[in-house]
Amino acid sequence: MVLNSPEVQLLHTYMSVMASSLRGRERGHDERGEIAQTVIIVAIPAAAAIAICTIIVTKFTNKANTIPTE
Repeated sequence: MVLNSPEVQLLHTYMSVMASSLRGRERGHDERGEIAQTVIIVAIPAAAAIAICTIIVTKFTNKANTIPTE
C-alpha cells in the first residue's frame, strides 16, 4: 500500500479529528450541538468504505469478464 494514497490520507484525517475530539472532551467540553460533527465523523469512513467496495467490485467484474470461457 502506498503511504500517499487517498485511503491513507483519509484515515490520517479521520484519526486527527477523533484525537482533537477526545482532547476537547478531556477539558470538560460541553457536548451540546455536536451532532453535526458526529454525523460527519461517521459519514466519512462510511463513504470511504462504499467507495473502496465499489472499486474492488469493479476490478473483480472487469477481470472476470476478460477470462475466456471456452
